[in-house]
Amino acid sequence: MSTSKRPDYVYRAMTATDVPSAHALSVQLKWPHRLEDWAMLQRVAQGFVVEDQGRLIGTAFTCAQGDYATIGLVIVDDEYQGQGIGRKLMELAIEACGSRTAILNATLAGAPLYASQGFVDFGHIQQHQGLALPPVPQGLADDERCRALTEADHAQMIRLANAGSGLDRQAVLTDLFDVVEHAVGIERDGQLCAFALLRPFGRGRCIGPVIAQNPEQARHLIAVLLARVPDAFVRIDIPSDTGLGPWLEEAGLKQVDTVAQMARGTPPQATGSVRQFVLVTQAVG
Repeated sequence: MSTSKRPDYVYRAMTATDVPSAHALSVQLKWPHRLEDWAMLQRVAQGFVVEDQGRLIGTAFTCAQGDYATIGLVIVDDEYQGQGIGRKLMELAIEACGSRTAILNATLAGAPLYASQGFVDFGHIQQHQGLALPPVPQGLADDERCRALTEADHAQMIRLANAGSGLDRQAVLTDLFDVVEHAVGIERDGQLCAFALLRPFGRGRCIGPVIAQNPEQARHLIAVLLARVPDAFVRIDIPSDTGLGPWLEEAGLKQVDTVAQMARGTPPQATGSVRQFVLVTQAVG
């Protein structure tokens, strides 16, 4: 096909009917997302697509989360690279942020484009995955106990997720709760102070988010969830500065990629005594 830019490319909002074509595009690019993973993001975020004579050739999402908005799944068909399509999709995604601060996780290939649009690095995310060798959960403090979580804990989980990420997680977590297979938390004096979720994602399962007060709590929660799925392929995305990387490697979850955290303004900060040790996904932070 000709590589010249065509005047009839159509940029528009994504709808639920676009999800199968968007998923097919990601499969073509060997991205691991399932149809259900795309559908989740389409429900909680504002999506954009670009078409060439009715064929979907690119996507982008903006997920508003309080004072911030995460941009993700910016994809352009390989046949259409180098025509400014990715830049136009990013312009639409940034415009959809409104007054919110835009943040994203950038691949090595995408980082130069984002830097040219005002994004600045503020950290790195490590992708770990594999068939885990479930470690024995290390002991908790004497006044802490780990337990399974239920619907009655949802409000506290959202409160902790907001504090740990600096984002408003109400919409994202409310949607995730419907597909979570296991939710575990740590309680102190009757108050939830840490939690972790496990759900289907990509090639198997995903653990995230994990919100905790310290690495010991985070490791305990992850170990408990890994023990629930000893034969499953598991993916975890962690900020590099959590210090969990070597421990995950020992558990069989090898580091397979690193991406840059970038913000178009001041990045979000954790508040209170908790932080986010594991992301929900790279697309929503």
